[in-house]
Amino acid sequence: MNKLQIFSLIGLILYFAVLLFAVTKEKKNHNVLDYFFAGRTLPFWALSITFIASWWGAGSAISTADLAYSDGLGAFWYYGVPVLLSTFLMIIGSKAIRRVGFLTQGKMMESRYSSGVSKVLSVMILLFMTFNAASQMVGIGNFFGTYLGLSYEMAIIVGTGIVFIYSIFGGFRGVVLTDIIQFVLLLISAVAVFIVSMNNAGWFDGIRSASEALGKDNYMSITNGASKYLPYIITFGCAWMIQANVWQRISAAKDDTDARKMTIMSFFAYIPLYLIVVFTGMAGIVLFDEIPEGGIVPAVVMNYMSPLAGAVVFIGIAAAIMSTMDSLINTGAMTLSIDLYTKADTEEKKLKFSRTATLIVTAVALFISLRIRSILEIAWIASDIITSGIFIPLIAGFIWRRGNSKGAMASMITGFMYSIYNLFISFGINLPSLWEQQSALQAIIGVTLSIIVYTSVSLLTEPEYEKADKFISSAGFFRKGK
Repeated sequence: MNKLQIFSLIGLILYFAVLLFAVTKEKKNHNVLDYFFAGRTLPFWALSITFIASWWGAGSAISTADLAYSDGLGAFWYYGVPVLLSTFLMIIGSKAIRRVGFLTQGKMMESRYSSGVSKVLSVMILLFMTFNAASQMVGIGNFFGTYLGLSYEMAIIVGTGIVFIYSIFGGFRGVVLTDIIQFVLLLISAVAVFIVSMNNAGWFDGIRSASEALGKDNYMSITNGASKYLPYIITFGCAWMIQANVWQRISAAKDDTDARKMTIMSFFAYIPLYLIVVFTGMAGIVLFDEIPEGGIVPAVVMNYMSPLAGAVVFIGIAAAIMSTMDSLINTGAMTLSIDLYTKADTEEKKLKFSRTATLIVTAVALFISLRIRSILEIAWIASDIITSGIFIPLIAGFIWRRGNSKGAMASMITGFMYSIYNLFISFGINLPSLWEQQSALQAIIGVTLSIIVYTSVSLLTEPEYEKADKFISSAGFFRKGK
């Protein structure tokens, strides 16, 4: 092992020790509210940091920089724009989400529609969280493999093992505490790599000159990626706006005012964070003739930073991936424990199963990550499921009183079958399709089908005004009868 790998391994061991010490010294979880919502006692700024950390993962730290190497400033549309769009919509809806009083989306939809709708929705959320956790495992497998010289499989097992151990001990309070530590490390690392890469590239003048020499005329234009990344803006934007791990953080806020503050703080933090990653990737066209194996960020660290500084960055980027993975696993376990598993009749049994659920979600995601090695492919599969199947009935449930449980159920099943159909095609099964896979048209068709089915079935069946009015009134949008 070279010096960088030795320092990185030592740093990883120390990092794990600090996280484990932090979560084991934290306040003990006595019930499910403690384990998944920290008893609703955390300040808004702590929830905002864990919100930021939960969306700043492998895609943000690695994939966006690599895309920016090819596409320039337009790569901001890949992750940056969907995140900002989703967060802006959450600013609008955060108070309503917190006001309804239910801890999970499943419980919200049980109150708004029916138990059956809640179960179907919860299954799709569980799939989304598990697949997304798998995408972060792919990221950590590639990253650890590049840095530490480990095999892909061993790198995933090491990284996932660290996350699993501190997650199962600490629950949501542990996730938030470790996310704060991880965010500080991430910020230091992201800024350090940005400064080093930009300084060696000659800052913006150097990038502009290199892009012109390579014939990349729109490299410095932020509008360049709008059309290319439109499918991801639609699919990721819709999916992330209703992402259960973020709603978990909104529900964990002390009150609706804190919920709003949390989303506003996060929105303004995302802008510079995503731009830093994009500019780091753009600097790569000056530093490297072609995109290096393992990605731009690891290559900058290995070629332009000292071993000690590189080890610090390694921990920071590892923290970014882990902080996203832990929140996805925790929310998947929450969905399984609160919304799907109903046999536990005491808080002690519920808390015990919560830890078992954490193990189940981790194990399934680990299996997926060992079979599919593409972050983008796994993220798309996960987002397509809830964009087509959940987005319309969940959002409409807050604002359209005529929507009913039959409409919601039909819409979700239609959307889910549509996403599974596309999944079969992506796996190479020869099925007829009038749309290109992972395209804007595919996303638009999925959402449109969901709207048509939800609206038509709701209008053709008996209304459920009593449940609808009670739920919408509690959210604060309309008063009963209006």
